[in-house]
Amino acid sequence: MVDMVDVGNGDKLQNLQVTLVPLDAGRGTLMFVRDLTLDTSLRLALVDSRRRYKDFIDISTDFAWETGADQRFNFVPPRGALGYAADALMGLEPEALMVSESSGTGEVPFLTRRRIENEEAWLRRSDGRSACVVVSAMPLIAKDGTWVGARGVCRDVTETRDREATLSRVRNRERVLTRIVRAFRDEVNPEAMLSVAAEALAKGLGAEHCHIFRSMPVEANAPTAGATPGFQLAARYGDLNAAQAAPVLATIAGGAGAVELLLGDRQVLAAPARYQSDSNGAVVLWRPVDRGAWSDDDRLLIGDIANQVGITIEQFTHHEHVLKVSRTDALTGLLNRGAFMDALRRYLVRLKREGGNAVLMYVDLDNFKAVNDIRGHQAGDDMLMKIRDILVQQTRPTDVIARLGGDEFAVWLNGADLTIAKTRASQFLDRIKALVHLSGSPDRPVGMSIGIAAWDPHGHEELDGLLARADAAMYQAKRGGKGSFTIADPPSAPKA
Repeated sequence: MVDMVDVGNGDKLQNLQVTLVPLDAGRGTLMFVRDLTLDTSLRLALVDSRRRYKDFIDISTDFAWETGADQRFNFVPPRGALGYAADALMGLEPEALMVSESSGTGEVPFLTRRRIENEEAWLRRSDGRSACVVVSAMPLIAKDGTWVGARGVCRDVTETRDREATLSRVRNRERVLTRIVRAFRDEVNPEAMLSVAAEALAKGLGAEHCHIFRSMPVEANAPTAGATPGFQLAARYGDLNAAQAAPVLATIAGGAGAVELLLGDRQVLAAPARYQSDSNGAVVLWRPVDRGAWSDDDRLLIGDIANQVGITIEQFTHHEHVLKVSRTDALTGLLNRGAFMDALRRYLVRLKREGGNAVLMYVDLDNFKAVNDIRGHQAGDDMLMKIRDILVQQTRPTDVIARLGGDEFAVWLNGADLTIAKTRASQFLDRIKALVHLSGSPDRPVGMSIGIAAWDPHGHEELDGLLARADAAMYQAKRGGKGSFTIADPPSAPKA
């Protein structure tokens, strides 16, 4: 008879194995006692240790595994892994879980022949999504040195890698945005800012062409100065015709935000430029279809950069306004004296280099003071506006007209000779006759005295000499009775 007996010994409990053997002829019983206390304690300690180890594994890893000599899973957690049930993983070949991203060394970590410490691998979840895991594993080697499997643990770090990738993309976008914005913010010439911005934007986002448009008011019966009504091309990078952006701009004009279109063999990414929440332009990027689709980072970047471009457009518009105010006459909108002289200097430099004809006309109003004195200054301003209309209507867009001050005007007839100048002067004098009823008094009718000086392409006259000849001819017309024009004498040859 064998039995297990627990015997109390003070505070300790002993585990004894008792064996009773009866003797012959009723001579008694032989008892054998074996102390199993140490074995029991060791067994309990081992069970507790394995349970503790299992708890640590469950806490620190997403799943533990083991493969056998048949190169299939023979152990996985009861709860399964990566969305698979345990039954689906048992007996599965590990290669079925691997995705192409994990082909770095060409080794399947579940079948490793070497010890692995925290190496990354990409596995396929049950729903088809990829998961990044950190693997630690070791091979199982038999006594004869043959490989009989491997065991290890995997920890899913997909969320961590996604966060790191997102932060990396954000930092990269910030670097690209800073580089692009700095490129055109460092440009001191406002007129060149948008051109620099177009080039920096195209190169920063891998585009082949870039167009930057400004929002412009649509005037009735006026030609559109851009690819679609309401927009004007402000800068470009590449040689693509801006008119091809018409459907893109029409979409943006309709209130759309970022626009992504496929036009022919090019893919387009565009966004409205804004200043203080108001749209003041658009940025359009082009690149070939074979370059691949625009990324989410590209879409975010063009929105951020378009807002910076909107600020630059506003600065450029303000610069234009300041420049216009400094170069034009406040009443008539014609060039003022300073701007007119700058324009003449540029024309003369080109004429000296390339040759050609030109005529300068000085126009001084007759009896204009009487209009101000008798009819008032508002009537005088109205008269000056009508004179402006006459000069503009009887000249070409390539000619230059200025109000030099008071009742003095100047007209530069680019590429014209004296025959054309005489025709223009006659037209001026004929048209002003219709304004006689607006004169200050009948005995002092409003008229024009015009001095005409032709540029001599074969002479050596400078700007001051040309101005002096036109001015002298104008005064000669006044002294001759007003209401007429006088042709200035040719410039005299320079003295030796």
